[in-house]
Amino acid sequence: MQAVLLAGGLGTRLRSVVSDRPKPMALIQDKPFMEYVIMELISHGVTHVIFAVGYKGSMVEEYFKDGSAWGIQVSYAYEETLLGTAGAIKNAGQQVNTDRFLVLNADTFYQIDYSRLTALSQERDLDMALVLREVEDVSRYGQAVVEDGWLTSFDEKTEEKRRGTINGGVYLMNRSLLEEIPEGKVSLEHDMIPKWLLEGKKLGGFVNDGYFIDIGVPEDYYRFIEDVEKGRVVV
Repeated sequence: MQAVLLAGGLGTRLRSVVSDRPKPMALIQDKPFMEYVIMELISHGVTHVIFAVGYKGSMVEEYFKDGSAWGIQVSYAYEETLLGTAGAIKNAGQQVNTDRFLVLNADTFYQIDYSRLTALSQERDLDMALVLREVEDVSRYGQAVVEDGWLTSFDEKTEEKRRGTINGGVYLMNRSLLEEIPEGKVSLEHDMIPKWLLEGKKLGGFVNDGYFIDIGVPEDYYRFIEDVEKGRVVV
């Protein structure tokens, strides 16, 4: 299985505590955050990671090199300018050689059952399978909904403060979708997925309740450090 890790963002909200490196390389017990993400992927059968890198991307390459220290293959797709999530996927997709491949945000750690994602994608011949997560206040995000395994709405704004489901940032994509992403800066979440949903592409997924954290802000970065130290996160 191949996985594209989106690691090209500037990480401005975390800059006050992590200023010398890309956000996914923020140190957790002397290891970069992204190493925890990769170890989780390896445990689920990923053998080739393609880093979509931009800001200080050479630091990622200097650390992970060819991936042999972790028993996997590693390659790099550099962005000369910020391409957005879909643009970064299209750029990295030049190195994808399997019919389906995983895409993840490199600054989030989400424990899910990847075999369930693969099975759903194969059973329904999906163009994309994605993972949702439940939150206390869906009004803070764009709402995403799955019904009987099919994605029925995505990135929908609501003013109502209530529990709901949102995008978890983990995707299993059909390689054919790469051809439909235009050149330049394009958002997967705001541009392509809503477009594909309207066009009737076969999009499905499930809601997952596994451990999730996004280290985009200092409070959550420190929370992940504490969770690792206290054994709440095991990889």
